[in-house]
Amino acid sequence: MIDLYYWTTPNGHKITMFLEETALPYRIVPVNISRGAQFEPAFLAISPNNRIPAIVDNAPAEGGAPVSLFESGAILLYLAQKSGKLLPRDTRGQVEVTQWLFWQMANLGPMAGQNHHFARYAPQKIPYAIERYVKETNRLYGVLNQRLKDRRYIAGDYSIADIACYPWIVPYETQGQRLEEFPHLERWFRSIRDRTATVRAYALAATVNTQDTVTEESKRVLFGQTAR
Repeated sequence: MIDLYYWTTPNGHKITMFLEETALPYRIVPVNISRGAQFEPAFLAISPNNRIPAIVDNAPAEGGAPVSLFESGAILLYLAQKSGKLLPRDTRGQVEVTQWLFWQMANLGPMAGQNHHFARYAPQKIPYAIERYVKETNRLYGVLNQRLKDRRYIAGDYSIADIACYPWIVPYETQGQRLEEFPHLERWFRSIRDRTATVRAYALAATVNTQDTVTEESKRVLFGQTAR
């Protein structure tokens, strides 16, 4: 059994999507980041960066003590290796998948995240910041669209690279993007959206977070932290 420490963010959705695809047994441990649950000592022992998702695998493949991980990309790699699914076994196939997984972690996620922050949550609307991140998000959509021009999925077969990217495209309207401008990306997006496992994962999210509201207090919790 895998304990998934989870909240309903793009990075959280990655892991539920994977687990629903592979049918690995898991249970959700909600971590309400708007209320500061990510700073509780028990969670910090698993995820020292105070971010979700994190997992504890109570039955690692080689046996022994439970294995805990934080960082969604590392979790996807671990679970793919554990299950033998959604990651090619040959070297070239693994390279194709992992480079696009890292692309999402280093590019699409951070840039779209800043897009969300300055467009939706910043106390002052800063035109330069909004334009900067909307344009960079647009550029990254273009990179992904070009990649998908001649293939169904990012690395050929459906993989953790697709699972990593998809949740960051879901809020495309909030990001100031139009999917019809990226026809290959749009086709890919709709095919993943309609997968049974994706539908289950997002339905589960609706049962975990029934309010999904951001208040001034939750903004302070989410965006007001320092090292202290």
